[in-house]
Amino acid sequence: MVYNINLFILASLQLAKAKEMEKELTGKESLSLITEMIGRAKREAAGDGSFQLLLWGWVIALCNFGHYFLSKSGYEKPYIVWLLVIPAVVASIWKGAQERKKARIKAHLDNVLIQLWIVVFIGMICLLAFMPVINYSHNPIILLLAAVGVIATGAMIKDNTVKIGGWVLILGAIVGFLVPVNDQYLVGGIAMILGYLVPGYLLKKKYKNRV
Repeated sequence: MVYNINLFILASLQLAKAKEMEKELTGKESLSLITEMIGRAKREAAGDGSFQLLLWGWVIALCNFGHYFLSKSGYEKPYIVWLLVIPAVVASIWKGAQERKKARIKAHLDNVLIQLWIVVFIGMICLLAFMPVINYSHNPIILLLAAVGVIATGAMIKDNTVKIGGWVLILGAIVGFLVPVNDQYLVGGIAMILGYLVPGYLLKKKYKNRV
């Protein structure tokens, strides 16, 4: 009889322990699920930000190189190449609207990034409006404004590659201040390739791997 009671107590303890382990396992699974959901939300909020980096990287780099080489060849209106910015703005706004429609989670991060780049863009427009005041040395300052946006974006989405791209833009701005105005376009084109396109393609690769 005593043996049976001991056996019953032992079995009860084993059952209680099993239930406790089951609860612990369920807790860990729940935590894992919550972590995955948070990660998914962050990825969705950041999205494939490489589109904007690649779009503006290509457009601004081509405009810079085009302006530089047209000017060197003696063309009277080398600035004509900057008309490429108009369709780029349309494409950027359209893509942004499409991504916001598809997003299941409207994150605070997304709103901050949008407002950040609106301010950067307005700063660039103001700068271009007063080019004669700064003797047309606007290119390095534009690189600095772009660097602020890129570094802040990299910090928000926690991507070191993007942040490094921003610092490359700052380096390009420093070099730009040290060369003649026309050569600033060549420096600007190179800076856009290294500061926008390289991080953009790396970010695109990372995004494909994690989705």
